[in-house]
Amino acid sequence: MSQWIKEAVFYHIYPLGFCGCPEYNDGKVEYRLDKIIDWIPHLKEMGINAVYLGPVFQSKKHGYDTSDYYTIDCRLGDNASFKKICEELHSNGIRVILDGVFNHVGRDFWAFKDVQNYGQNSQYCGWFQNLNFGGRSPYNDPFWYEGWSGHYDLVKLNLYNQAVVDHLIGAVEMWMNEFKIDGLRLDAADCIEPNFFKTLRRFCKGKDPDFWLMGEIIHGDYNRWANPEMMDSVTNYECYKGIYSSHNDKNYFEIAHSLQRQFSNGGIYQNLCLYNFLDNHDVNRIGSTLKNPRHLNNAYTVLFTMPGVPSIYYGSEWAIEGTRTRESDEMLRPCLDLASPMAKTKALIPHIGKLSALRKKFHALCDGKYENILIRNEQLIYKRFSDDQTIVVVLNVNDNEYWADFSISGGCVLTDVLLDGSEYRVENNHANVMIPGNGARVLILNNGEFNYQSFVNEISSSISEPIVTAEDDPVKISEQKTSGFAEEVPEERTVKFGKYRHFKGNEYAVLAVAKDSETQEKVVVYKQLYGNSDVWVRPLKNFVEDVDVDGRKERRFTYIDND
Repeated sequence: MSQWIKEAVFYHIYPLGFCGCPEYNDGKVEYRLDKIIDWIPHLKEMGINAVYLGPVFQSKKHGYDTSDYYTIDCRLGDNASFKKICEELHSNGIRVILDGVFNHVGRDFWAFKDVQNYGQNSQYCGWFQNLNFGGRSPYNDPFWYEGWSGHYDLVKLNLYNQAVVDHLIGAVEMWMNEFKIDGLRLDAADCIEPNFFKTLRRFCKGKDPDFWLMGEIIHGDYNRWANPEMMDSVTNYECYKGIYSSHNDKNYFEIAHSLQRQFSNGGIYQNLCLYNFLDNHDVNRIGSTLKNPRHLNNAYTVLFTMPGVPSIYYGSEWAIEGTRTRESDEMLRPCLDLASPMAKTKALIPHIGKLSALRKKFHALCDGKYENILIRNEQLIYKRFSDDQTIVVVLNVNDNEYWADFSISGGCVLTDVLLDGSEYRVENNHANVMIPGNGARVLILNNGEFNYQSFVNEISSSISEPIVTAEDDPVKISEQKTSGFAEEVPEERTVKFGKYRHFKGNEYAVLAVAKDSETQEKVVVYKQLYGNSDVWVRPLKNFVEDVDVDGRKERRFTYIDND
């Protein structure tokens, strides 16, 4: 397995929808796909280093009805423009994966048109599965043929025909030579003749040993398709379902079971790097699937910390919604623009950026082993580990914070690298960690040598916002600014992490003490508990001050013992 794929963070785009192309090919060349170049800063903000593009080749309608494997769909541009797009992505450290639709073609495919025109005299009659002249097709052709899954607008190719195989391999060779693509996602892989995949693998790996082959598989044993003779990886639909339903049902046992079954010591896929996702062009958006939007962060945390490679479906970083119907999946494949109002919804992007940075920083998250530590309905703790590194992931789907007690060995400190740098002592191989309500922590096990601030400085350039620190170093807190400069605060009024009660009764969790980047005034960053999760910033001197309540002095915020 190539190292690049273990470290990949994918962004999945369905180009015809992304670009707002007309439903049917009008034959006009429009360079709509060029807009991807403008999206590169957005991709890099999230730590994306690989893009998987759905069908880009000439078709009549949705792209999976290919009419020419050697020509870019004119609704997207042309071969020259697509070559430029690939060059721009590559120059920015972003690999390119294309959709290989080799199971079927559209009725406008040139060889099928030849059969329509010349009947039994066509030299291409043998190119299509079960084509015969003993009946008529549902489209009233004077011959019968096999359609993919009963869809006769998708004509199944005969992959036992060497001329068909040569044509498809020739197309892949052209894509590799002209566009320098880095891999293929194989559509409807469960329907394709296994020997074709073996031929494809030999050819691709012969040209580029790092070339990646990933198949679309929904059911069955993934080892049937992902093995040393066929493909490198397949889509992990089992965990796709497990992630969202575990959060909707508040039952982490489901995803914990799948992860253990797949990736633990002795797990059936422990040697595979599966393609993980929360949504794609065929299933409802995660923003629509999750019952509680407060669970989005946790869902992405699982996606990025479980074994395998994570993929984000375009637009889901803004938590956009979309569901498919029996008649259409148009809502799943919208045209998006960086200037649209939804693109200003940034809540998930910093979180995704941090998770990407963690994968780049900690190799145990990319290729470490997996082990469950604690499983409850509403809490889950697991670890990713190698010989020299252990990362512990703690998740809580309850509205309230949870103090998790669990066993862990190999170090004396657990340092949170996702939220705030909090440290938790490990004593007698035992730890007690606070998990925020509907939140998660990612902790590195160490012996006190890990410097959180140095870590923040190291990765801050790769995330969209600086990580809030537990120290007093300057950090930018939203766009809010306060006037004046910091005043001395009595030692007994020093703010520490934990839960506070406002004098009016609401409760909050202090996340950090920081400095305003303009005035250097100390500020407290805190989050409301219960009801909603609004995050607030208040000058430190105001946070610790006394207020007059019915003629008596009370502290504005009073620390509450977490026990």
